[in-house]
Amino acid sequence: MALDSMQEIFDAAESGQKPFWQVVLDTDVEEREVTAEASFEKMRATWRAMLDSVEAYQGDRRSLSGLVGGDGQRMREYAAAGETLCGPYLREVIATALCVGESNACMRKIVAAPTAGACGVLPAVLVPLYKAGRAAEDELVKALYVSAGVGAVIGYRASIAGASGGCQAEVGSASAMAAGALTALRGGDSAQIGHAVAMALKNLMGLVCDPVAGLVEVPCVKRNVIGAVNAVSCADMALAGVVSRVPVDEVIDCMGDVGRRLPVELRETALGGLAATPFGKSVKERMEKG
Repeated sequence: MALDSMQEIFDAAESGQKPFWQVVLDTDVEEREVTAEASFEKMRATWRAMLDSVEAYQGDRRSLSGLVGGDGQRMREYAAAGETLCGPYLREVIATALCVGESNACMRKIVAAPTAGACGVLPAVLVPLYKAGRAAEDELVKALYVSAGVGAVIGYRASIAGASGGCQAEVGSASAMAAGALTALRGGDSAQIGHAVAMALKNLMGLVCDPVAGLVEVPCVKRNVIGAVNAVSCADMALAGVVSRVPVDEVIDCMGDVGRRLPVELRETALGGLAATPFGKSVKERMEKG
């Protein structure tokens, strides 16, 4: 089967008495003509690369423009002082999103999930659970299959590229993928996964892509934080029994339609939004002068 809709995955899970992640793995086995073991080990390698992207963070590195770098370390130091408004897990989510987003801007190795610009969202919600001993590696690999299935459906029905759909297609999609993964990881069923995905996408519907000077730095890195925190809140809502009144596939289709309607200036062209502010223009001029 192809991953063309969330409903298709739900139906396959129900008819085959399988969890959501198993349907996605089976699809990978079928499409790539590999064994289930080979598929699982490839996803495990992806998980370990994601983990490495967190552990390899260096707070003293700065991006080409000098605008990005060090905020992940600042957040960790602030968290260590015990002054955060949020609890231990959420403060780690925030710090991790910053660290990985900065690493991407500083040309370090990351896992595009689904894109490089949104690379901090999934590790931000998953790695802290692993480090705290609240999730085993195999369970996290299964959660990545859930996120992959969600991302595949969004990519097919809408978009995962800022150039075609705005940042809702990048950070929004990453947030939906993370919400689905978290919901599955915490024992949610297929319906709850769908509600978490729908709510995460709805919350970031219409988010524009307006990178200052055309660089994946400002506001991209900090948007990874909101994508991650949004995913956590939506997973908890779904697990509590809160539902999306609009079916998830309809939400995905709507996101695609909104993306197509966004002015070209707000789709990764660096011609509108924050990129068009006096500050944004000054950065562009400075970068052009070298």
